Amino acid sequence: MSRQVRPARRSACPESGQATVEFALVLPLAFVLILAVLQTALVVRDYVATVHAAREAARAASVDRDPGAPADAAHRVLRRARVDVASRPAVGAPIRVEVTYTSRTDLPLVGRLFPDPELHATVTMRAER
Repeated sequence: MSRQVRPARRSACPESGQATVEFALVLPLAFVLILAVLQTALVVRDYVATVHAAREAARAASVDRDPGAPADAAHRVLRRARVDVASRPAVGAPIRVEVTYTSRTDLPLVGRLFPDPELHATVTMRAER
């Protein structure tokens, strides 16, 4: 007896694996893009903290005659911040404080794509005491 060999059946849709291949090609790019957006959000968070540290330091400089008070106030908000306080003026005159902070971009996969930005914030307040 002889058996007749039938040809293999073709699937109803010749492009059945196309979506899987496209997903596999796009997924790494989408993942890196999501991580880049997350890294940007972390830098923006650090910028907001830098502005807050500058405000705290300016407030401390305006009400406290201790030269170390502005730096202490800024370091309570950002530990690694650098604080520059202008010379103390007379009461009622403006006093200027600048805070500089280097934000680390160390998120896996995308942290090396971005250089560490240096963030600056300057606040001026009137000396109260």
